[in-house]
Amino acid sequence: MIKVAFDHSYAHPLPENHRFPMEKYDLLPKQLLLEGTLDENHFFVPQILDFKDALEVHDSHYLSKLCNLELTAREERISGFPHSKALVEREFKIMEGTRMCAQFAKEHNGVAFNIAGGTHHAFTNRGEGFCLLNDQAIAAKWLLNQKYANQILIIDLDVHQGNGTAEIFKNESRVFTFSMHGEHNYPLHKEVSDLDIPLFDGMNDEVYLHLLTSTLNLILEKITPDFIFYQCGVDILSTDKLGRLNLTLEGCKKRDEIVFQIVKHLDVPVVCTMGGGYSPDIKTIIEAHANTFRVANKYFE
Repeated sequence: MIKVAFDHSYAHPLPENHRFPMEKYDLLPKQLLLEGTLDENHFFVPQILDFKDALEVHDSHYLSKLCNLELTAREERISGFPHSKALVEREFKIMEGTRMCAQFAKEHNGVAFNIAGGTHHAFTNRGEGFCLLNDQAIAAKWLLNQKYANQILIIDLDVHQGNGTAEIFKNESRVFTFSMHGEHNYPLHKEVSDLDIPLFDGMNDEVYLHLLTSTLNLILEKITPDFIFYQCGVDILSTDKLGRLNLTLEGCKKRDEIVFQIVKHLDVPVVCTMGGGYSPDIKTIIEAHANTFRVANKYFE
């Protein structure tokens, strides 16, 4: 069975000028329920992350400044958000959503989604790119500490490099970080993942999917993961305002097929975080994200 972390605070309390495309967090569950891909029993409301779990990944000084709203104006600008108590609470709820997803996926050897997850630009000691804390890193560290996983694979297919995740796990051999991202896209300065695949501007479905398949096969010759995190951003679409690639909706869906086929073949749990998507038409974003759930439903009914 699929489980999905969702709370209405995911789309709020952001300022009005920051809400698009954050409104997808409210619209996507409605679409999945309307079409029957999911029902109400699939969803759960996450609580607030235990502070000690955040400390396993993030610097205590940074966490203190974040929680007490003591970050500088420059630090706020780099994070992308004007900070507030409500915003910080929202972030801790997103973190707990992904951690709870990891727990569910492990217990049921299945798949779980966090609709607002994928905060891969958050570093050990700072936030960047609309990411204050790193949910995949926190959940992965929790799994390792609980001895629920020995070798984790993070598949990051957002169009932007998972720079924060790469930095956090640079000295952790039990977590293999793989990021396939736009070479000339944000962030300007890339961190070093265990494997980075830079993509040229305008890359189409055929080239992208061939590269993804061959790279995943190469990774699986090196490691045997017993847990997978999948960052499934839909900013790889040709319609995306920030993406610079040229993939179709069908190509994006086939990407998901490739990942879920591998997860099913390995018979391991997977947590999916939705990541980015900035097409001008919100319907395109919702359709692309909904495809990921539809594909997952086919493999994990």
